[in-house]
Amino acid sequence: MQSHIKEVPLEKAYRLINHGPAVLVSARHGGVDDVMAASWACALDFAPPKLTVVLDKATRTRALVEGSGLFVIQVPTAAQLQLTHAVGTHSLGDTPDKLARAGVELFDAEGHDQPFVAGCSAWLACRLVPEPHNQATYDLFIGEVVGAWADTRVFRDGHWQFQDADPSLRSLHYIAGGQFYAIGESLVVQG
Repeated sequence: MQSHIKEVPLEKAYRLINHGPAVLVSARHGGVDDVMAASWACALDFAPPKLTVVLDKATRTRALVEGSGLFVIQVPTAAQLQLTHAVGTHSLGDTPDKLARAGVELFDAEGHDQPFVAGCSAWLACRLVPEPHNQATYDLFIGEVVGAWADTRVFRDGHWQFQDADPSLRSLHYIAGGQFYAIGESLVVQG
């Protein structure tokens, strides 16, 4: 990993997705890697840290998650707008070179046999918490966070620092129809 990427204590891992960004979900199984975009991901629990993500039955990534029992949630940056849209609108089943076409660069993190997407601002390695009813009925997957990292240029001291970072590092928030917003200005309640 690059020097500006540091491990985040697991008790603070929920803060990496608490602000509601679009995320990238990556998984590996049987020698196949895939990455998809997802908008419905959120923190679920603190100890151990858990999160939820909705993975449609039609996605190849879901099959890889179900096969391996592992996945990674990443927070893409504004600089990755085109990449995020591309992996969210093209299926590996229909486009075998989807990742190359989208410009996805993958890397490995020591101790985790999953593909991590380079250029993101945060990464949460997860182990699937099997909930067959929720997965089949609601496409809802629960992951226990077993490792977390963030780009210190935008996340440090346990908090996002978007106001001090290059705007290209801001997180993306998906609306619909190819429309995203980048996170805006920080507003702090004085107590």
